[in-house]
Amino acid sequence: MCFYTLSLHKIISTAMKKIFTLVCFVLLTSWAFSQNEPINVIVFGAHPDDCDLDAGGTAILFAKMGHNVKFVSLTNGDAGHQDKGGGELARIRIAEAKEAGKRFGVEYSVLDNHDGELMPTLVNRLKVIREIRKWNADIVIAPRPNDYHPDHRYTGILVQDAAYMVIVPNVAPEVRPLTKNPVFLYSEDGFQKPNPLTPDIAVDIDEVFDQKIYALSAHESQFFEWLPWTMGILDQVPSDEKERLSFLANWRNKKPSSSTTECLKKWYGDKAAITNHAEIFEICEYGKQPTDEEILKLFPMLKK
Repeated sequence: MCFYTLSLHKIISTAMKKIFTLVCFVLLTSWAFSQNEPINVIVFGAHPDDCDLDAGGTAILFAKMGHNVKFVSLTNGDAGHQDKGGGELARIRIAEAKEAGKRFGVEYSVLDNHDGELMPTLVNRLKVIREIRKWNADIVIAPRPNDYHPDHRYTGILVQDAAYMVIVPNVAPEVRPLTKNPVFLYSEDGFQKPNPLTPDIAVDIDEVFDQKIYALSAHESQFFEWLPWTMGILDQVPSDEKERLSFLANWRNKKPSSSTTECLKKWYGDKAAITNHAEIFEICEYGKQPTDEEILKLFPMLKK
């Protein structure tokens, strides 16, 4: 009887060890998988080319690391040209956006709202909510709602209004709600009133700046026609492709401000002093408020 009891105890002990080992393996595998799950980033802009300017370098870095990035233009850009317009221009700009998306390594969607006529309606808010949910977004980037262009302002308002609502099941019930509110971020702008943007996250894009310029150049109707025309420098745009890239690079070559450099120091340490190109973001109070540790997980390119 004693021998039987000891044998049974040994069998149970061995089985428990195996079960414990199996549980530990499952938990560690699950943890490792969760650490390697791709981050889903969605960027909203008012027009085809806005997302590209605001977060193009950051998008390239995410994509190169195997994460998922989507650009969404809330209008089709059918008013942004001095000679063309309407459906003809919309088709051109959609094609340019698709080509830019390939160069950035992101998915690019253009919604069918008229350029210059975007309004913060319930219909448009629901469109934004659906886009965020379908992408299962961890990070949502959009402009602040203070800008010279009404489409830019209303893009900011629409995305603000979608924050929190993306987790409410009875809003847009045909699309499964998110289980957690994403981190919502404002992209950089130069407006000072009522208050300037305060950078919480700064991403060094030096290593991908040339690729960003190449991707931006896909928007030929904007960077080599419309915008130079509005600035009175259309006659300065070169016709040669390489010269155009140089023209665009010089145009977009902006040294980091003192506030950007300070933010870069937080995330990159001494490297901030030699960073020439950066994209900055401010955390919106309407979304998840991440800790520094969570920011490092969401932005794995940040490293000292």
